[in-house]
Amino acid sequence: MAEQKITPMDTPVEIAGAGPAGLTAAIQLAQAGCKVIVHERHKEVGHRFGRDFQGLENWTTEEDVLSLFRSQGLTTDFVTGPCHKVTVFDYKDQMYELHTDEPLFYLVERGPGAGSLDSALLRQAIGLGVDVRFNSRLREMKGEGILAAGPGAADAIAVGYHFDTDMEDGYWAICDDNLAPQGYAYLLVMKGRGTVKTCMFSGFKQEKMYVQRTLDAFERLVGLTMKNPHAHGGTGNFLLPRSAYSGLHPLVGEHAGFQDTLWGFGMRLAIGSGRLAARSLVTHENYDKLWKRELKPQLEASVVNRVLYSLCGNRGYRRVLSMLVNRPDIRSSLRRQYQMSLSKRLAKPWAVRRYTSKRKDVSCDHVDCHCIWCRGECCEMD
Repeated sequence: MAEQKITPMDTPVEIAGAGPAGLTAAIQLAQAGCKVIVHERHKEVGHRFGRDFQGLENWTTEEDVLSLFRSQGLTTDFVTGPCHKVTVFDYKDQMYELHTDEPLFYLVERGPGAGSLDSALLRQAIGLGVDVRFNSRLREMKGEGILAAGPGAADAIAVGYHFDTDMEDGYWAICDDNLAPQGYAYLLVMKGRGTVKTCMFSGFKQEKMYVQRTLDAFERLVGLTMKNPHAHGGTGNFLLPRSAYSGLHPLVGEHAGFQDTLWGFGMRLAIGSGRLAARSLVTHENYDKLWKRELKPQLEASVVNRVLYSLCGNRGYRRVLSMLVNRPDIRSSLRRQYQMSLSKRLAKPWAVRRYTSKRKDVSCDHVDCHCIWCRGECCEMD
């Protein structure tokens, strides 16, 4: 299908939120000739992340994610650590080394640091003439705009520390419900800095206990050493909405609930939704049709994956790891798991009944809505 003609708008487009989704939308709109104002309520970009390390996943498309970004007009001028090997442990401390020829993910820094993903997108946006206003909380949006204000509820939490270290670069994970209920613990080290966290999908009130167990396990298994540790935590919000509009305005990133429900790898979904929202404004295409065509299959597959994973338990994780370690191409194997196969389509109704997001919207009728706080249409999945 031929691309629709893109025409710039006469009045500025306002964007609430300067995360990857909001900045991507701003960049794409500016490249189309639009005037853009981004409102960020914090004093800096990526404020809630500090200097957190996160993984930019590279398995859901055959094309490398950095190459894909460049082809879409997005900067890749941020520091990355390509991951070709992940060492994973099960609940019995058995080690599984997962190797890939092409990077499984790229380690990136989040937050206001000079080499971070957030700062790179900010530089590109400003370079294109985008007006980014910090300490600016948009209260209502009456004209053209995009809502990118971040997560609305905690479906998962990642809690732990950032730190300096003498450890060599590496990527480690532990699948053990005693450390990370229905999730995983991870340790990421790059260039003398590290992040260690437990990513939990339940048991939030006992987070301190699980963090300490995670620290003890990584000290025992890989010799974790931390200098100048700083406690840090974040939330993940997962939702497959009927509509990603709030009134007339597209919702992007975690404001829409777009996140990998299985493991929480959401940066690509955030960036992809920002790109599609910008396209919907400049080509007058329906945003719901765009994201449902390009993002919904992956989101649906991740819901099925999440429900299956949550039922595995420690013995199930061990069986999965035993199968993965023998796969010749783990990246391709994971890509298949994020596609809606016949078996996943059959399992989807059952998975949807079992999985419920914690996000609920009860205070807005979403009819010609101008508010910034609300989260769009109701949260039941299709």
